[in-house]
Amino acid sequence: MAGNSSAKGCLTLEGRKRSLENAEGPATKRKNSWGILISQGSWADRSPLHEAASQGRLLGLKTLLLQGYSPNTLTIDHVTPLHEACLGDHLACARVLIEAGANVNATTIDGMTPLFHACSRGSAACVELLLENGAKPFLDQCLPSPIHEACRKGHSGCLEALITWGADVDQDIPYLGTPLYVAAASQHLQCVKKLLYAGVDIEKGRYSDTPLHSAAQQTNADIIKLLLDFGANANAKNAESKRPIDMAIQGTMIERVLLIHEATPCSLCQQCRLCIRKCLGRSRLHLISLLELPAVLKQFLQYR
Repeated sequence: MAGNSSAKGCLTLEGRKRSLENAEGPATKRKNSWGILISQGSWADRSPLHEAASQGRLLGLKTLLLQGYSPNTLTIDHVTPLHEACLGDHLACARVLIEAGANVNATTIDGMTPLFHACSRGSAACVELLLENGAKPFLDQCLPSPIHEACRKGHSGCLEALITWGADVDQDIPYLGTPLYVAAASQHLQCVKKLLYAGVDIEKGRYSDTPLHSAAQQTNADIIKLLLDFGANANAKNAESKRPIDMAIQGTMIERVLLIHEATPCSLCQQCRLCIRKCLGRSRLHLISLLELPAVLKQFLQYR
């Protein structure tokens, strides 16, 4: 009898355990899928509006707003429905929320804005929408940076939108460095190109390391060539008195490119291009197309 009672107790306990797993399983899976955005706290108090925005259910979202839900409803971690819509790349939902009065510069307790999440997801359309409606590319030095996130993830479309709307391409965050440093370290060639075309300070990286130092430690020789073509100093030394070539792995294409650059004098043509671009300054590079010069020279100055 004792054995039977023990067996029944085990079966009952096992049954409860399975019931609990079945009840919590889907929710747990959904929570885990949200990664950076959803913590246990914010999951616990997500509103129906958050759910509709995260899943891109436009009709449901409009209905909830008509029923009186605030577009700025916060979770315990200060996540708004607009954060959810941007992270999910749901442009129509983001637009409806903004039209209803959603704060485009709302920050979570981790300092993340809807613009940061749009850049993290790679939603250039959401980035454009947010910027058109007053989102600020830069709020505070201590907050996560949209332009750095776009460069880290290689989302060149988001980066282009940020540049067009006046984001600081030389924004320096001590622990990250500049956007160019991040793009070079992450080996995203298109992002490096867009930053260089925008007139970024090519020697500004992280602490005493330049973007060329960063790129030299990677494997993409095209980025090295591009940085050198835009005037990166191959002899720049960091805090350890190391040049970019000292950071390169021996026998690689990157080392070869740097060695060839050392042995090849810069052409007069190239020196003139760099000098003219420097004289114009970043704020006036867009005026090159208005110069009374042959089209071929304009294209040369613009690296086209």
